[in-house]
Amino acid sequence: MGTSPSPGSSDRAVEVLLDPALDPIVDVVMRRVGGDVYEALAPDGRVQVRRSQEGSSWAFEVERMEGRNPFEDQSTDRFAGLDAELAQRWPDRRRNSYPFAYHQMAQLWDSPTGPDLAVLHTPAHNWEDQGGHRGEHGSIGVVQARAPFVLAGAGVRALGRPERACRLVDVAPTVLALLGVEPGDGIGENGLPRAARLARQDGEVLEDLLDGRRAEHVVGFLMDGTNPNVLYDAADRGEAPNVARLMAMGTTMGHGAMASFPTATLANHTGILTGCHPGHHGVIHNAWYDRALGRQVITNSPETWATSMQWLRPEVETIHQVLHRHDPGTFTVAINEMCDVGADFSTFEQMRRRARLGFPRQPEGIPHSTERFVRPHKDYAWYTQVDHHGMLQATGIWGGSFLGVDYPLPRFTWVNFALTDSAFHLGGPHSEVARASIADTDARVGEVLEAVEASGRFDETAFFVVADHGMEESDPAVTGDWDVALRSAGVDFRDEAYGFIYLDVT
Repeated sequence: MGTSPSPGSSDRAVEVLLDPALDPIVDVVMRRVGGDVYEALAPDGRVQVRRSQEGSSWAFEVERMEGRNPFEDQSTDRFAGLDAELAQRWPDRRRNSYPFAYHQMAQLWDSPTGPDLAVLHTPAHNWEDQGGHRGEHGSIGVVQARAPFVLAGAGVRALGRPERACRLVDVAPTVLALLGVEPGDGIGENGLPRAARLARQDGEVLEDLLDGRRAEHVVGFLMDGTNPNVLYDAADRGEAPNVARLMAMGTTMGHGAMASFPTATLANHTGILTGCHPGHHGVIHNAWYDRALGRQVITNSPETWATSMQWLRPEVETIHQVLHRHDPGTFTVAINEMCDVGADFSTFEQMRRRARLGFPRQPEGIPHSTERFVRPHKDYAWYTQVDHHGMLQATGIWGGSFLGVDYPLPRFTWVNFALTDSAFHLGGPHSEVARASIADTDARVGEVLEAVEASGRFDETAFFVVADHGMEESDPAVTGDWDVALRSAGVDFRDEAYGFIYLDVT
């Protein structure tokens, strides 16, 4: 059973992490000092902030600062646009920005399983010696936090590409507003009562994107791990015509949608579908340590994906659950999605029941796949199979039948495409393999759009495209592991998911 860290353990670990020798790989260290006081520390400065209630959210006051504030720049426009990103690869903390940084830091420690320290790695840091990739994420630096967001179709204003940002936690309340769900009694970001569409709602409805009409159906596409600068550029160049079609129909956030910390898969899949930060919905990372249970929790692995939602907090609702509460006759769909609580059709529920899924036996010859990457790369091959099968599920259900089972038209359809994450990791966001994954995924999006059109409901349907986090190109020359320095200094710790440090637990 783990115990609370001893006095001085946190300070000693911070001292090691901020050693100049680790500056190439350690960007910022965050911790909760006590109560509603939080601290961000870097070799060239630190800031301590206090959180207070403000409406249904929080306000932050700087209580103490030494040297430079690591989170001084919280702008959302930094490195927006592909040219801007390419011109300043691997920015250090003096050139980077950290949107919503104080909120990002504070929400994490609302979870009883939060770490003692959270370490942000630098944009340049390559995890190759820990099994990492050329493309990386996890930090709240703007490129790693920035996901795409395109909203289009019934009930959506066609505003083009405004130079602004939102947050991923804004997606769920906006979708529910589109579907006609009225606000009721709920809990806000700060835990106080508020008018909300979900039982706990950290995000806000993007009211100015909506035209007041109700959408009868919503179809959401998640292109996992996709850098929006690259996606928008691919659409502009004609390499992603179906995403471009949706962009032309509606509104695209030019600065993207900011993922919650940690900018990792399960934390933000769940955040998108619940409107809650990881520190509130309970799935705080792909892996963490639970002191109360005295054991490691892993959610993002083939062995645990199907059961990962056991960690979802009971007071948190998904879009599926809200729609059923609002209209018990609603039919909703979650394809290849771990956060599937309340969905009537779920790929992972089919797997839990060991139902027949008709999964393709081999990756070769699958439509809409770039064979020159399928053949040499096992992950590209595997996720080509997964995403093709997800497309078949979506088009089948919208066509009325999948594997011999008849289905009604869904009010809400969620399709998780994973190939992009694999490819962006493999080659980095600016690689040929990343572009190929966008083209392949876009073609599958097109098949689903055609199925919606064939149903005769296209004009009654809203669509959105999103990702769970951004992706940033790392520098293969910048490797290393802060765990080595912590062990050498005699610090007693666990490092979960590379950056969640739990002290005095061994």
